[in-house]
Amino acid sequence: MPLAWDDFEEGDELPVLKKAPGVTQLVKYAAGGGDFNPLHHDFAFPQAKAIGSIIIHGRFKYAALGELVSNWLDHGGRIVKLACQYRGMDLPDRELTLGGRVTRKYEQDGRRCAELELWVKTAEDKNTTPGSASVELRG
Repeated sequence: MPLAWDDFEEGDELPVLKKAPGVTQLVKYAAGGGDFNPLHHDFAFPQAKAIGSIIIHGRFKYAALGELVSNWLDHGGRIVKLACQYRGMDLPDRELTLGGRVTRKYEQDGRRCAELELWVKTAEDKNTTPGSASVELRG
C-alpha cells in the first residue's frame, strides 16, 4: 500500500533491505551500468589480488539505497534527492543491510516532505556507504 503522510513520524526507521550480490549479479550490473572495471569481476586483476577479492561497485550500493527508499514509498511519493558517500569496500557474497531513518518531516509551500538518513552496513555493523534522501509525498 502506498506510503501516506500519517503513516510515519520523525525517528521512524525504514524497513531494512538485505543484499548479498555475487559475481554474476555484479557482472550483470556492469553490463547495465557500463562499469567494466576488472576490480568488480576479475579475481586475477592485480588490485583484486592485492585486496584478496573483487569488490562491489559503489554505484550498485547507491542504486540499492534508491531501491530501499522507493520500496518504502511504495508509489506514495517520489525521491527528490539521493546521495551517498563510499567509505568502505564491500565484498561479494557477504550480506549487506541497507536501512534508513526519518530525520525530518515537514510541510513547505503546500508540499509534504521528509528527509532521510541512509546506510549500508556490513555483517560487522560497519557503515560503508552513509547516505541521505529527500522525498515528497503525494497528496
